[in-house]
Amino acid sequence: MQVYVELALAENFCMDFTMLASAKLVTKNICGYKRIAAASALGACFAVVFPLFGLSGVWAVAVKVVSGFALAAAGCRIKDIKTYLKFALTFMGLSALAGGAIFALFSLAGWDYATGSGYIISSVPVGIPAFAVFALALCCKAAAKKLIARGDKNYCKCAIYCGGRRVTTHGFFDSGNRVYCGGAPVSIVPPSVAEKLTDTSAPLQSVKVNTIAGQERIKIFTADKIEIYLGQEKHTIKCVKIGISPRETQGAVLHPDLM
Repeated sequence: MQVYVELALAENFCMDFTMLASAKLVTKNICGYKRIAAASALGACFAVVFPLFGLSGVWAVAVKVVSGFALAAAGCRIKDIKTYLKFALTFMGLSALAGGAIFALFSLAGWDYATGSGYIISSVPVGIPAFAVFALALCCKAAAKKLIARGDKNYCKCAIYCGGRRVTTHGFFDSGNRVYCGGAPVSIVPPSVAEKLTDTSAPLQSVKVNTIAGQERIKIFTADKIEIYLGQEKHTIKCVKIGISPRETQGAVLHPDLM
């Protein structure tokens, strides 16, 4: 079976990176992915030249174990011996599980491979698609974290005053809220909040607005003021238009113009 050096380097780099990065996530090690990439490159070079040593038996296994611990030392951020051993043993354990799974997959699929003293040479680059899947998962995680952080930034506490009544609720600024009444921006509150604010002192007017579901008619009243708390800062806006949502929602949908 013919194996190209370039493919073997890429395959082993991808597999080492996936295992080291998985160990980082499992052990919550603070090492960076650049450090893991450098360690993976060293591991790939070792994996390619290892068959040339001609080692077998106990010596081959010993060298593989030592190289695994050395690779873990190069890839992780070491605070103390306990942190290092935790990372190294996790890396070795994940590598053993992955190796067993790959060996079983080759046997079931009938793929061509050759076993040596502690290594497998195959024409099927399993590590490359595994690396691609892992990289995609990391990108999705980073994107989700960014979206959540953006949502938390727009999330705030607010207090609405109307006719001597005061109701506190949570809300968020929604860039999709384009509801206006007489040129004034309208924030939307759920019916449960509106019931605590409106009475005969707060006249309601029915206005047709455009929503995601289409055109709807909602009731709007003018609150005396609204206090919006952004962190430790309080912002007060007087004579605010408040619309009553036709259905119950989670908190108030504040108009972006109020920002």
